[in-house]
Amino acid sequence: MGGKNKLTEGNISKALVKLAIPIMGTSFVQLAYNMTDMLWIGRVGSNAVAAIGTAGFFTWLAFAFILIPKIGAEVGVSQSIGREDVKEAKRYIRHTLQLVVFLALLYGSILIVFRRSLIGFFNIDNVEVTEMAISYLVIISFGMVFYFTNPVLTGILNGYGNSRTPFMINGIGLMINMVLDPLMILGLGPFPALGIKGAAIATVIAQSSVTMIFLYSIMKVKGEVFSGLALLKKPDLSHMRSIVKLGLPAGLQSALFTIFSMFIARIVAQWGAVPIAVQRVGSQIEALSWMTAGGFSTALSAFVGQNYGAEKWERVEKGYYTALKIVSVFGLGVTALLIFAAGPIFSIFLPEPEAVAYGIVYLQILGLSQLFMCIEITTSGAFNGLGRTIPPSIVGITMNGLRIPAALILSSTALGLNGVWWSISISSVLKGIILVAWFMILLKRQSYKKSLQVKLG
Repeated sequence: MGGKNKLTEGNISKALVKLAIPIMGTSFVQLAYNMTDMLWIGRVGSNAVAAIGTAGFFTWLAFAFILIPKIGAEVGVSQSIGREDVKEAKRYIRHTLQLVVFLALLYGSILIVFRRSLIGFFNIDNVEVTEMAISYLVIISFGMVFYFTNPVLTGILNGYGNSRTPFMINGIGLMINMVLDPLMILGLGPFPALGIKGAAIATVIAQSSVTMIFLYSIMKVKGEVFSGLALLKKPDLSHMRSIVKLGLPAGLQSALFTIFSMFIARIVAQWGAVPIAVQRVGSQIEALSWMTAGGFSTALSAFVGQNYGAEKWERVEKGYYTALKIVSVFGLGVTALLIFAAGPIFSIFLPEPEAVAYGIVYLQILGLSQLFMCIEITTSGAFNGLGRTIPPSIVGITMNGLRIPAALILSSTALGLNGVWWSISISSVLKGIILVAWFMILLKRQSYKKSLQVKLG
């Protein structure tokens, strides 16, 4: 299963890239899960895509709850490893796993009980779309414990500095999903054609397989951090409070982001089912940049956490600027791709001519903000590594919240539906500028404090 990647010494670029590449690979695996579903569901039709897009908001919202133990695991484990405090790292592992299972069972139960009211929120004037969305939501909810647990197990290993194992295990899950999707959605061979129900079943089978492999791999390890975790032991409140304190701002930001997006979806629904499907597919394509930046953000969080725990501030600063350069190049590349190749890319997932026409405009408008989105997400990881999870949440919640009035205002002009897309793109640009400026001010203040201590010391 590999040892920890000690991030407190050696070449900074090499250490960051070595950790980041498997994490980005894991992000691409998740992206590929979603795109595989879209690829096959797109063959069923726009209604099926719109149904998954609608139900998908609640799996998206789930990530807000996942982030609480996930961020707690990444930051708590990485800082404990940086201080070489193995016992404390084990405590964080045990408590994050206990918390995530509890949250998964609670959230999954709520989705099943209130399924009709939750899907009804979107006021979709299409009975077929509504019923398909409800079916998909119920099946996914029964596998919610796996959906919650896998990112936290990934976060624990990332914080430990071992990003290779999560990548390999999540990759196995992707292969299972890729094989099952066409069989269960379209009904190939002995399998009946189940449509979106097949997509949901395939996803649950793949994610449960990933959880089992994770647990088997961790049990096999004889290392001191993963042995004798005593998962059934009663949790202590001080560690639970610490995990919630670290993860709650990011979880709250994610929850509100999803809720704001639901209101945006209600605005989009005025133009019918096709634009709903377009936004769903378009956001999956756009995920190329934000999931990659999210992978690099996680790597930077572990890097900053270990060096902050070891009190090596100079490496924290150099690591941040190194990461920023790398994701900036990537962000500019995605911008060019979405603007100049929007048609060919979109038509792969939803070939209907009307949908492609809408999709090209969506990708071109959102393409303009990709660089800023990448640097904002990466900077959030740097803040998280320091244990300062509030600043990214303040910026994210404020700017995402402003999308709703901006979308209402801009869509009421000659821009129409495109005004909604512009409200999203402009807010992403502002988030990137503000959060990077905030972190750079923090770095300058810290550097000034260090130089003052040297002079006085």
